Amino acid sequence: MTIAVEDMAHCAAAIRDGSRSFHAASKLLPAQVRDPALALYAFCRLADDAVDLQTEKAEAVLRLHERLDLAYRGTPRDAPADRAFAGLIEEFAMPRELPEALLEGLAWDAMGRRYQTLSDLQAYSARVASAVGAMMCVLMRVREADALARACDLGVAMQLTNIARDVGEDAREGRLYLPTDWLEEAGIDPDAFLAEPTFTPELRGVIMRLLRRADDLYAKSEAGVGALPVTCRPGIFAARYIYAGIGAQLRRGGYDAISHRARTNTAQKLGWLALSVLRAGATVVMPRSAVIYARPLPETAFLVQAASDGSATAKDWSETLYATMSTLKAKDAARRAALQAQRAELG
Repeated sequence: MTIAVEDMAHCAAAIRDGSRSFHAASKLLPAQVRDPALALYAFCRLADDAVDLQTEKAEAVLRLHERLDLAYRGTPRDAPADRAFAGLIEEFAMPRELPEALLEGLAWDAMGRRYQTLSDLQAYSARVASAVGAMMCVLMRVREADALARACDLGVAMQLTNIARDVGEDAREGRLYLPTDWLEEAGIDPDAFLAEPTFTPELRGVIMRLLRRADDLYAKSEAGVGALPVTCRPGIFAARYIYAGIGAQLRRGGYDAISHRARTNTAQKLGWLALSVLRAGATVVMPRSAVIYARPLPETAFLVQAASDGSATAKDWSETLYATMSTLKAKDAARRAALQAQRAELG
């Protein structure tokens, strides 16, 4: 199935307006990867926005799951992003576990889930970010497990950076992603923080700690870039540097993610694009780093397995997915019953 020109134009416009960092990095990807990548990100953007903008988030996730099912049946909803995503499913034999992992992460958002430990947070990041990284590898026709593991490292690093940047914005929306055990170790009560988000030296230490973890994963992820097609390497380095640059901006602001949102400018992005081309060129002549053979994070191993050999993923993954969707369905049914009861009382 070929993606229609008008659908591709819609996807490109959605990413240009909704994800400027990825749009900048995508300019360095070859056309045969850039176009399906824009279609992929447009569908992911659609999914994320659909949940963020809906009051009833559980219902939104359930509808997205239905849309995904239609796309995999080859009968997508009559919308540009859905049609384009169905096209890349067919063209690249996209393992269904990967977009389903993304939806499970969105379902966790809909449930207002908090993350006690760094491992818990990395499990969330695996779903909403590393799943996209694994899908990008599939679009590059890369199924090598070691390369996939490093792509998943990059996804987690990028998500941790986003979380650090958005601490204040999320808190004002009643969302908390920082590991609660880190907050408690720093003497910060999570509920009190949500009630009145305030930048303190203690919070500064937590954000600093999260960015250090992201930096470790950015460095680890670089070993996988050399396993990608040569023409794709500049674009992936660009994504790595542009997102890491957000963390650098946050550091320059004293880690204050409450008073303002760290942003990068066009000049900085251009500099990172140039650096990415140089780094990609170096991978052609440099030997492959032994770091590429490091084991995947435990939280991303199921994604690596799904994308590398196409086999059924671990039983515990299937069980958590079904349990999550069942919980959402029960929550949505309870909401509908409550609304009906209220109407009956008023009527």
